[in-house]
Amino acid sequence: MSANRPFTPPPAASRLLMSGNEAIARAVWDAGVRVAAAYPGTPATEILENLAPYPDIYTEWSVNEKVSLEVAIGASLAGARSFCAMKHVGLNVAADALMTLTLTGVVGGLVIAVADDVGFSSSQNEQDSRFWGRFAHLPIVEPADSQEAYTMAREAFALSERFETPVILRLTTRVCHVKCLITIGERTPTRAAGGFVKNPARWVMVPAHAQRRVPAVFAREKALRAESETSALNWLEPGTDKRAGFVTSGPAYMHVRETFPNAPILKLGLSHPVPMDKVRALAAQVDTLIVVEETEQLLETEIRAAGIEARGKDILPAAGELPPHILKKHLAALFPELGNASEASRPAALPVFPRPPTMCAACPHLGVYYTLSQLKNVTIAGDIGCYTLGAGHPWNALDATICMGASMGMALGLDKGRGPDDEKKKIVAVIGDSTFMHMGMQGLLDIAYNRGNVTVLLLDNRTVGMTGGQDNPASGRDIHGEEAPRVDFARLVEALGIAPEHVRVVDPYVLPTLFKALREETKYDGPSVIITNRPCVLIDEYEKQPSYEVDEAACTGCGNCVGIGCPAIHVTRREKAIKPSGKEVELAFANIETAACTGCGLCLQPCAPKAIQEARPAAMKVKFV
Repeated sequence: MSANRPFTPPPAASRLLMSGNEAIARAVWDAGVRVAAAYPGTPATEILENLAPYPDIYTEWSVNEKVSLEVAIGASLAGARSFCAMKHVGLNVAADALMTLTLTGVVGGLVIAVADDVGFSSSQNEQDSRFWGRFAHLPIVEPADSQEAYTMAREAFALSERFETPVILRLTTRVCHVKCLITIGERTPTRAAGGFVKNPARWVMVPAHAQRRVPAVFAREKALRAESETSALNWLEPGTDKRAGFVTSGPAYMHVRETFPNAPILKLGLSHPVPMDKVRALAAQVDTLIVVEETEQLLETEIRAAGIEARGKDILPAAGELPPHILKKHLAALFPELGNASEASRPAALPVFPRPPTMCAACPHLGVYYTLSQLKNVTIAGDIGCYTLGAGHPWNALDATICMGASMGMALGLDKGRGPDDEKKKIVAVIGDSTFMHMGMQGLLDIAYNRGNVTVLLLDNRTVGMTGGQDNPASGRDIHGEEAPRVDFARLVEALGIAPEHVRVVDPYVLPTLFKALREETKYDGPSVIITNRPCVLIDEYEKQPSYEVDEAACTGCGNCVGIGCPAIHVTRREKAIKPSGKEVELAFANIETAACTGCGLCLQPCAPKAIQEARPAAMKVKFV
């Protein structure tokens, strides 16, 4: 544990208000885990953040999810309990390791927490991680609230060791972030790792060895099916209303329980393998069996394939959360007494002024996208991070975004796949420091190796900005805030094959220099990299400068400062005017919220009448009449 972060864990039997993420962190520590790794990703980020201060456990921010899982695998092979956490798209990155791990199995208990972003709160897709249980023949544990997150996470480690299998702890945004009172238990003494025991037939997954491991996988799955039927994680709640019985898991259980308090419910905590005998027992008690699951039609498909009649996605939405008002709306035909209850029970939405997501005041990305918006005949491939916001108003300076690291490969493809009409177009890729290390380095190597005509903007703000300012190898600090080696991006991109004369490090607050670098490098017929070097405004490294204000008497309404996109700049009024040429133009007179301004100076540079000046102290602004 870092000496900079003294921390005394709450004692056992404490009653604490915890989110699911906080509860899982405590459960991991209580389970005696020795090694934990993760890559930040909402909604799972806070698990490692809350786990890091605990003593007697090694924690790290890994460069990506695949590496975090591999670290956990190595610790498990040494006999230690291990843990890794990621959001749903992160498991796509880690899948290569996962799909072979299912063959080898584990020694020390290994739990993989995967947080699905049901409802697209902060993700580019909404995928259902329960599929991985079927794909990799692994058990899936699904808590419904913070107390279950704590209890089931601890049980998952015992399950992992009993069956020598990794266990997926499937979470959702609601479980991760909603808080409730929970009771924590005793900590299991830290297991003494027995050390790695050589066994090439099990651990060296060449084809001949892997083939011989397949029967063990299916034998394990058969044993897990029997476990699911008797597990205390699955239970049948009786009910007096036999018109319908519900099979459900995770937070959907809470919604069903609230909506249909008198209905029988089969609540699945160990949702894969499905306890089909329990399902049949419930089906025999009710007129209609309804499967309520977020988001895909997995349980329903398996239940119907087993010959049990059930309804589900034929009457319920295929995407998004299933809160009570949604259940009432879609199940009113089966429960006439609900009537219009779905609308009546839902509070009317409050009128809220639309607030689209935007960058922070003085964000070092503002000048980058302002400059890109001034370039003509350019196609911009973006990436996942704060800089994805460059697609929005007023910049509209991002043309495609798919997944983390994809800007590199897409930009190369845009270059190689261009048609006759695109020959003169400039190709620019935008990527952040953490994303570049996560999955962008390989793409840049590919650009250099295949001589792509691409200019890469590597935006180094020295943190993982979008998920809350976590440290990474570019910040020079580890998860505890202690000093760590800091990557030199200029040397790194040169090592990946970019010619030194086409690697530039620029200050993104100096717009003329940034514009010149972009103009020159996009004219170059080959790969080039421009690295920005200002820290995120939300981290300690950022140094706030005196604020600026608008001299209203000098402002001509040119609106150039508004084009920067800084949220501290507001348009106070708009007017129509006629230019000497006779063309009508709209003037935008602006004001700067000095409390929000951090003095980056970006708005000064495009201001035509030089109407922006350093703000005077508040006492000097008082008018006497």
